[in-house]
Amino acid sequence: MPDFCIDLRSDTVTKPTPGMREAMARAEVGDDMSGEDPTVNRLEALCCEILGKEAAVFACSGTQSNQMGIRAHCLPGDELLIDVTGHIANFEAGGPAVLSGVSCRTLQGTNGILDVTDLEGKIRADNQHLCRTQLICVENTTNTGGGRVYPIENLERIGTWARQHGLKVHMDGARLFNAVVASGRSPAEICAHVDTVSVCFSKGLGCPMGSILVGSKDEIYRARRARKQFGGALRQAGIVAAAALYALEHNVNRLQEDHENARAFAAAIEDIEGIHVQAPETNLVFFDIDRELGNASQLSAKLKEHGVRINPAGPQRMRACTHLDVNRIDVLRAADILAECVRSGFAHLAGASTGPYARG
Repeated sequence: MPDFCIDLRSDTVTKPTPGMREAMARAEVGDDMSGEDPTVNRLEALCCEILGKEAAVFACSGTQSNQMGIRAHCLPGDELLIDVTGHIANFEAGGPAVLSGVSCRTLQGTNGILDVTDLEGKIRADNQHLCRTQLICVENTTNTGGGRVYPIENLERIGTWARQHGLKVHMDGARLFNAVVASGRSPAEICAHVDTVSVCFSKGLGCPMGSILVGSKDEIYRARRARKQFGGALRQAGIVAAAALYALEHNVNRLQEDHENARAFAAAIEDIEGIHVQAPETNLVFFDIDRELGNASQLSAKLKEHGVRINPAGPQRMRACTHLDVNRIDVLRAADILAECVRSGFAHLAGASTGPYARG
């Protein structure tokens, strides 16, 4: 094995910077469950201001805050509508059903993005035999949909349509600030047409953990109760909230660097024979492999032998994710290693056609 590792599996692999660690060490703390942690309170207030919502609650993870949002809107027996690629429906361990008794009804959008035309006719009739359609979930940026930014026009149309039909809208904004940087729109503008928003601090923003859920006072009141029920009671959480405050101050604008590195990586591998790259919008680069070469799990194993970590995202699909712990030199070196692995062959390696697909 080489003495280096270029880890492009996910932006969740980032480690806190020295400045972030210092902010965590200095954090003023208290008992968050009693509302007495000043750093958590400051983070929640700041997120309300940035995202344009009334109230906020700090959570352990994006999955937890998504599930808290679902519980805030739905009752057991309800259903939510979501794109077929949505993280909530695919990579949260059946959380809506397990935790809230809510069914996920998946719809076929475009690159993980829904529009009103995808939703029309999908609300179930008011009938005792049927689930009650209650919630629409959107993902911004889309994850396995290709790292795409939700067009603001779609969000406006969906929000208006949902209100007309008595539905609520939750945004899984795990990479919301990537959408902010890529679109040039403010967070509040992006979030204006949805009811609740979950934002991760542990992806491109570089924190060791943490997420926030924002919405109305009533919704966040219900979500805070759900956090307790889901085992997410927090005490001196200011230590990790301080990391999030640091990230919001220092690590948002630098996401542009990740997007530029993703484009550089995509450009460097697009001429490799048998590799087909989807042009990235943000920090996620998806590419497909011709079956004649082998499968994604085999190529992932070959790359790992040469110091590059990229996960399969399907039998023939892979996802590379740029982040603050890789630079331009790293991604171009990874592209060269990928080209050499393809040229030298990898189909002989053991590897099932269904491997540990990219998730976070």
